[in-house]
Amino acid sequence: MKNSLKNILAISASFLFFTGCEVERLPETNISDATFWRSESDLKTANNYLYTFLPDFGTEDNWSDDAFGLASNNISDGSRLAPATATADFNNQYLLIRAANNILEKGPKTGIVAATLDRYLAEARFFRAWGYFNLLQRYGGVPLVTKTLTDDSPELSAGSATREEVLTLIMADLDFAAAKLPTPTALGTADYGRIANTAALAFKARVALFEGTRAKFHNYGDSKKYLSLAVAASKAVMDSKQHDLYAGPYFNIFQYEGEGRANRENVMVKQYGVSLTDRVTSHTYCRGILENGNKSPTKALVDSYLMKDGLPITKSPLYVKPVLSTDVFVNRDTRLSDDVLKKGDSYIFTNPVFNVSSLVFAKTGFTFRKYWNIVDWNNQASFIDRNLIRYAEVLLIHAEAKFELDGSISDADLNLTINRLRKRGGVAELSNAFAATNGLLMRDEIRRERRVELAQEGFRYWDLIRWKTAEIELPKPILGNFFFKEFGTTVKVNLTADNFIVTQAASFRKFDPARDYLWPLPINEIALNPSMKQNPGW
Repeated sequence: MKNSLKNILAISASFLFFTGCEVERLPETNISDATFWRSESDLKTANNYLYTFLPDFGTEDNWSDDAFGLASNNISDGSRLAPATATADFNNQYLLIRAANNILEKGPKTGIVAATLDRYLAEARFFRAWGYFNLLQRYGGVPLVTKTLTDDSPELSAGSATREEVLTLIMADLDFAAAKLPTPTALGTADYGRIANTAALAFKARVALFEGTRAKFHNYGDSKKYLSLAVAASKAVMDSKQHDLYAGPYFNIFQYEGEGRANRENVMVKQYGVSLTDRVTSHTYCRGILENGNKSPTKALVDSYLMKDGLPITKSPLYVKPVLSTDVFVNRDTRLSDDVLKKGDSYIFTNPVFNVSSLVFAKTGFTFRKYWNIVDWNNQASFIDRNLIRYAEVLLIHAEAKFELDGSISDADLNLTINRLRKRGGVAELSNAFAATNGLLMRDEIRRERRVELAQEGFRYWDLIRWKTAEIELPKPILGNFFFKEFGTTVKVNLTADNFIVTQAASFRKFDPARDYLWPLPINEIALNPSMKQNPGW
């Protein structure tokens, strides 16, 4: 299943010399057209390098109200400054864009048949769109580079493009990719892990939802245009019948059992190596991030999981104030038990059965469970793929875009989307009548479902940004678990009057709505190119 990944990574290591970082103004001097770009194999080798830019596991959830690390971070506490030099958030995207542009320019020189050539050019255009969207989310309009540059290229002194210009390029690239890439079925097992046409459509839906809702709630641009694109692209994935929700337990989506084309929920993944004896790359997400408390769930996230009757804990008669740590999970959406460790779960080799989180590491008193694997913990290496786009996200995009476009959503559309996910979590269905009877706002329930289904997968911060609710949610204090006797008295913690752990006080969390909805551009980039203007407030 993963041999194609092994080949991609091994070959890409030898391909590093093909690209230079655009922002460092490195001319392309190491590639010889006379000795490369002669065959499909050459073109595939070049494209393999693009896959190395797919994101690894990280702690981006700590920027939001869903997670907290061992200490404060300068995004959620509002203390960051404009970086003196370009960071990976900026540099790596232009590295990727340059590599994609290089392929788009040189690929036609291979002389391969048009249909085969278009497939590889479509991969390159997908990755160029991927890079530009990562830039757009953070910085808004950025310099558009659509060809490889040299030291004297006039584009190096051009200013930033507008948001709309960047989005026009992204959408054009994704439309080409969706039209020219093979289906997941055509890719089959041998090429599993490569970008399929449904990944291009799903990513287009993600981009369109982001921009459509951001434009709507920040009051600029044409929100309906992008919301309509999100509805259409997500529906195209649904209608393709190439994907479906995983038939097994939700927890197993994030284990080895959920890997490969057999799990049709996988739309796009970052693949890792094969085994301890046959590996190119691995990760230590379980042991290096989760167990060590570098990313722990908050009370706000845990509280968002519904009771099984479909009501939040503030409304449900099923909710009882917990006395033991396991009480938190009683009569709840089963995804809570899949996402957060509880007493009795498999843990680590030196302590095989989990009891309660160590407050030395898990500052909130909760520990994430997704991707947790005791064998990988012992081996200090995991090969579980990272889900980058799941079919569940496609359903969520469709529901939210329909609601935001029309101002309402039908029960039929809820059944096609939200209720399929609720059923998997053992939660009562959502309907317009149910929401009205129980005083629930449909927008809140759609957003809640997204938060729960995609918890720990890096979406929450960007959702707060596009909904323009970061200024409300991020300055709130970070609270943790109820302080149970099971935690012991070794570690002293601050508590609220009702006995919840205070992980970070509100006084240490700030968000400036006039500044923080965009990230600061690197100072050295502005110095190199005065036509680039710093984002407001930075």
